[in-house]
Parts: sequence; structure tokens; C-alpha cells
Amino acid sequence: MSIWWRIMGRSPDMWRWLSHNHQTLTAVGAMLVGIAALFVAWDQGRVMRAQQHGAVYPALQIDGYVNDNGETRDVGVRVSNNGVGPAIVESVRILRSGEGQSGAGGLIERLPEGYHQSWSSMVGRIIAPGETVQPLSFSWSGDAHSEADFAAFGQEWFRWDLEICYCSVFERCWINSTDRSGPPQSVDQCRRDETDIFEAISDVPEAQEPEE
Repeated sequence: MSIWWRIMGRSPDMWRWLSHNHQTLTAVGAMLVGIAALFVAWDQGRVMRAQQHGAVYPALQIDGYVNDNGETRDVGVRVSNNGVGPAIVESVRILRSGEGQSGAGGLIERLPEGYHQSWSSMVGRIIAPGETVQPLSFSWSGDAHSEADFAAFGQEWFRWDLEICYCSVFERCWINSTDRSGPPQSVDQCRRDETDIFEAISDVPEAQEPEE
């Protein structure tokens, strides 16, 4: 005989209680089943939310570039969404050696005469999956810079970084930048910029073509 039956056999009061409290036992059983069902529903909801967020996860990659084909030289920044959901850009920062800048005057001063500048607004922009945006670029004739001047400009160029804070359609947010080697950093929220830094850069007068 098992230990359980020995205990029950020595406890007639317990048998009597069980035989007269079927409704209480049924209620306790129903409560336990309800708790188990609630846990299963919560867990399924958690999994479904994770699947929903994963289905629209944006992943911005920000790359600076320098091209020199002999005839022309150009530098700029490309922003690509390598995720599976749209990225809503909320704020953009330009940094030099890790310090935030209000513009890129110190870099533009090193450009040669006759350079061409192009820019694209970013704040509030929605970048679709697979889309690439070029928010800023400068180009000039290959002979406008000496090799030494171009090398000095390149050293200055790579001291500058672009940092973007962006969100998914479910308001989950991340920060990524040109100097970040790992995955985007998750943040609680992004504060929307009132102005676009690239508009400020575009207000800097471009160098004029040299007169003949």
C-alpha cells in the first residue's frame, strides 16, 4: 500500500471532508484551469507581438564613401534600410571626433573651388526596406585638388560621422551611426528634430566656378 493510502487511511476526517466538499474541489480545479489558460493566452500574445515586431523590423546602415576615378572626386554618405520594415527617421546628428556639430563648415572649408553639393532631407522621412538614400554628397574635378590636399581632405572627412535615430511603425526605436560597428542600439524613443541638419548645410553657399 502506498504512503498516500496509508495517510488517507489514518485520516477519516479528511475522507469525510472530501466526500462533503465536491463543489469546493470543483471550484479549486476550475480556478487552476483558468490560471493555466490565462498563462497560455499571455504567452501566445507575447509570441505574437514578437512576431509582429520582427515582421516590420527596420535596420539602417550608414556608410561614408570616397570615390576617386581620376577625372572626378566625390565624397558622401549613403543610408540603406537592410531590414524588413520601414524606418521612420526622427533625428539626425553630425559629429566631428564624437562632438555634435551644428553644421559642416569646417569640412566645407577644405573643399576646392568649383565643388558641387547635393543633399536630401532626412527628418520625418520614411525609408522603405531595400531603399538607399544619399543625404549628402560633394563632388569636384579631379584636378581641383593636389594629391596632398586631397589626402588632407580625406583625413578630415573620416573624422566626421552621421548618427540617425529612427523608429518602426510600432514605435520601437534605434540609433545607428557611421562609426558603429555592431548592430543598431535600441533606445526608448527618438525625439523629433525641429530642423533638418542637411538643410543647414545646404544654406552654405557653394563655391563658384572659377572665372575664365
